[in-house]
Amino acid sequence: MAVGMAVLAAATGGALSAPAAAEGEPVVTFPTHCLPPQEAGLPPADGPTTARITVDNPAPRVGDTVTVTYQVIATPAVNPAGGELPADALTPTGRILLAGAQNGEVTVVGAQRNDPVLAGAPLPAVTMTGTFTVTAPGEITLAPGAYTLHMSHPLDLDTVCTADAGAPVSERLTATPLPTANLRSVFLAAAHGKPGDKVKVTAAGFTPGAAVTVAGRAGAAETADRVAAAADELGVVRAELPVTDKATTAVVAYEGAAWTAGQGSGPAAYTVIDAAPLPPGTQKLSATVEPGALGMTQTGEDIALGAVSYGDGGAAPGRIGTVTVKDARGGPAGWSLIGKVTDFTGPGGVRIPGASLSWTPSCTAAAGSPSPCTPGSAGVVGQDGAVLASTPDAPLVGGTFTVDATVTLQVPAYTPPGAYTSVLTLTLS
Repeated sequence: MAVGMAVLAAATGGALSAPAAAEGEPVVTFPTHCLPPQEAGLPPADGPTTARITVDNPAPRVGDTVTVTYQVIATPAVNPAGGELPADALTPTGRILLAGAQNGEVTVVGAQRNDPVLAGAPLPAVTMTGTFTVTAPGEITLAPGAYTLHMSHPLDLDTVCTADAGAPVSERLTATPLPTANLRSVFLAAAHGKPGDKVKVTAAGFTPGAAVTVAGRAGAAETADRVAAAADELGVVRAELPVTDKATTAVVAYEGAAWTAGQGSGPAAYTVIDAAPLPPGTQKLSATVEPGALGMTQTGEDIALGAVSYGDGGAAPGRIGTVTVKDARGGPAGWSLIGKVTDFTGPGGVRIPGASLSWTPSCTAAAGSPSPCTPGSAGVVGQDGAVLASTPDAPLVGGTFTVDATVTLQVPAYTPPGAYTSVLTLTLS
């Protein structure tokens, strides 16, 4: 596992209606009880609400920030004002209910936008958005909750609408866990031997007390050489592996029924030297390809973001120092590069949340690299972390990769002038 850190600095210096539901999107209808403001003197409005929830990322990883949109397409609520409601006088707020792998509520807010509404006429469609951070892997369901339609004319009036028996699920997403560093490793007392020789094996980083298999490998396949052992209370395995299969070129150790990138060590090279006599006048040649390490380097230490004007706020752009990842392990496990950022701290302890920093990653594999490189999704970095780049598991992985990203810090309007600094940490595993 490799870790890189960089310091980021920034300096501050018409009426619309919600669109109709699109074909194929998750529209639901549920009975609603809408209470008009007491000042209106109107009875409750009961009837169906038609709504739709969508997400910007249906397959996030734990730690990702998901943007959700709650659209009320039709509501039984009516204009409670005594006269016409003018344009852009309606502000909606609401809740989205999370269930499944993650429970909770998401608060959503809409813009103050609407066409004029006649007295007593149904209130128009509204759209509200919000965000939440994924905290658990698995399927998460999203259902529409209560919503409030606030009118600022002629008085501040609220119509509150709740689902009589709970609204049905309108959207689902499936979250995957963040990759974790695999610290399992295997060391050999000898790198070569004759057929039948026993090689002393020391493996570390395993679950204490776990059953561990030590096995020979030929490329991505296991050979007939195998022995069972158990990890001690420190997760260390000590075993002697008889190597009889001439095809064996490496030794691995793993927990479970078969080797996996998450439960197994990388390979340790081993050469079987055939002891059979050679014909007169001949010589046997052998060569060993030693596995290397996974590591990264990064250009520069500090990242200077663009300045924004006091009062206006806005986007402060920049770019991270280019990262070069070299994977010379020669095994089947890919890698992931994760970034996390702290809050930006400025004069007098004023903070800009780390969640205000977003990036657009890019990744290029050097010519001849066995693995392809996939950049992470564009979006918020934040303190919970986001994927900058990754390579997949495969029978044989490796290569050299150039990773980059443009970054943007959204600075709120009227942020006190001065320099704001944060720390971006990159973790390779």
